[in-house]
Amino acid sequence: MGDTEVSMKRSLTLTGVTVNAMALIAPGAFLWTTFQVQAAQTAGGKSTATEMWTGLFFALILAFLTAYSYSELARIYPDAGAGSSYYFAEAAFLDKEKPQHRKYARFMKLTVGWISHLYYWIYPGIMVAFGGILAGYIYTTVSGGKTLSYPLLAVVAILFASLCGYIAYRGVSGSTNAAILVNVIQITTLVAFSIVAILFRIGHSNLGQYQQSSAVHIIIPHNLLYVIYQSTIAILLLVGFESVTALGAEALRPEKDIRRGILLSLLIQGGICYLFEYFASNFAISTFTNPASGSGSSAVGGGYASAGVSGAPIGDMLTNIGNKMLGHTGQTLTMIMAATVLLALVGTTLACLNTGVRITYVMGRDKEMPGILGLLHGKYATPHGGIWILTGLSALLGIYGVHNVDNLTQITLASNIGTFLVYGMSCLICIVAFVSRHDKHFAKHFFVPGLGLLMNIAELMGVVYLSIKAGGTTQTDAVKAIIVVLLWAVLGFLWVKINPKMRGTKVFHEPPPSDGKLSIQKQTEPAISEEVATEG
Repeated sequence: MGDTEVSMKRSLTLTGVTVNAMALIAPGAFLWTTFQVQAAQTAGGKSTATEMWTGLFFALILAFLTAYSYSELARIYPDAGAGSSYYFAEAAFLDKEKPQHRKYARFMKLTVGWISHLYYWIYPGIMVAFGGILAGYIYTTVSGGKTLSYPLLAVVAILFASLCGYIAYRGVSGSTNAAILVNVIQITTLVAFSIVAILFRIGHSNLGQYQQSSAVHIIIPHNLLYVIYQSTIAILLLVGFESVTALGAEALRPEKDIRRGILLSLLIQGGICYLFEYFASNFAISTFTNPASGSGSSAVGGGYASAGVSGAPIGDMLTNIGNKMLGHTGQTLTMIMAATVLLALVGTTLACLNTGVRITYVMGRDKEMPGILGLLHGKYATPHGGIWILTGLSALLGIYGVHNVDNLTQITLASNIGTFLVYGMSCLICIVAFVSRHDKHFAKHFFVPGLGLLMNIAELMGVVYLSIKAGGTTQTDAVKAIIVVLLWAVLGFLWVKINPKMRGTKVFHEPPPSDGKLSIQKQTEPAISEEVATEG
């Protein structure tokens, strides 16, 4: 069936829109996957772990500033469809009356669209790697200490990516239903863990040396530099709120629900779930819940020091709390929690695949990327070419990431750089879009996105600076990540120059105002249907 025969069907409610964004943020999975890195982070040889909660709060402020910019763009451009930030970048400049402003439209959409792939196409590979590592941890625990060899971990990564790719191929409906189930299970599990952790500290205040002297000590910043350092990691927990703008073609009321979904997903996941979970974890961490390990020169102290070298510090914490407080059920509870985290990673990977390929799909339809990426499946109305290509790439990145922590760090840094670039540019585009509108408001459309732009730039510089300053393998990992970013930029430049479908079309040109606006609508009109077979 030809691509032109695939019709648009809007069926995502506000719940569906919000849940898809929540799945990408993941309601607790990153507490498990990133707590080790956060606990291990140092600055000048001193631990920054005590600012873990305040760093998360700082990152949350940055995320809300960026989310608000996205929500305002979604409000004035409800016809963005699957284009998301790619569409916003072009529309903001085509809306201008002066030709010297409109001539930047194609350049901006190409820049934003191409850079978006550093985030959207690497991020699912990171999730696949996390899934493989977690599967290995579960196997080691239940097998009594045996470990999976690297070839077997690679097979797990391939199977993980293939499962997610198949569900995404069958349509957004199946992914949305899976996301609802995963969110409910994960939030319930993490809230239960957090309550147990708080009750344990209250009931065993003299058991071990607690790393945070009091509840108040957790939420008050003591070193602003350490707060910023921690926020460069914490931002990984929060990215994804903007993903629902790529589902505008399938929302029943995109003019209202896309904007609400962006802010609601971030509020529920970041403002409620993660702040509560990180408070509880930092409240309970001690030399008992995360005891010292090793001997001689390899000995590691308890608390944050132990968490920084453990493959699953939250698992260690729950095991020790369960054995002491809940009748020696620690390992059982840990395996249950690990299983829910694995489910959450499946949901996150699904959300990555679904939203990432939609921007790619629009670029393919615009002939700004290879045509195969702009094709829809005749039955499922999904961009199947892009999904399977991204699934294969995710499997390869997963295989690379599960090999060692340096590999995982490299792809994570490359993705983070792409994230901050896209978020920063989107804040800038928000300012451009409103500067000549009658409904502009200084605080809403200049101060908020302007502050978001500055904070994204600061976070980007912080990530790069901290990694390079650290020296050793961390510095090497950062340099490799930067090289990946630069190579992708060069590849984009070369593609624009040799693209046979757009040969002769200038990057900087002055389209007529009316023709320009009509071209955007035409490009995204054959949007992606959400109708799929229920058995999928």
